[in-house]
Amino acid sequence: MSDVFLPSESQIRRIEPFFPLVHGVPRVDDCRVLSGIVYVIRNWLQWKDAQKAYGPHKTLYNRFIR
Repeated sequence: MSDVFLPSESQIRRIEPFFPLVHGVPRVDDCRVLSGIVYVIRNWLQWKDAQKAYGPHKTLYNRFIR
């Protein structure tokens, strides 16, 4: 778990206005999902090969597509 990519607080604050709004259903942590998407793209992995620390691979894929 030492190679888990996490953006800094200042980076998160800069992109936070672009996160979707909550519409009743609790959302998965946007920071963690964004980190997982960056990790998959940076390492040329398939979505199913993402580490479990980033959450379900289907969630990562769906958020990337949106």
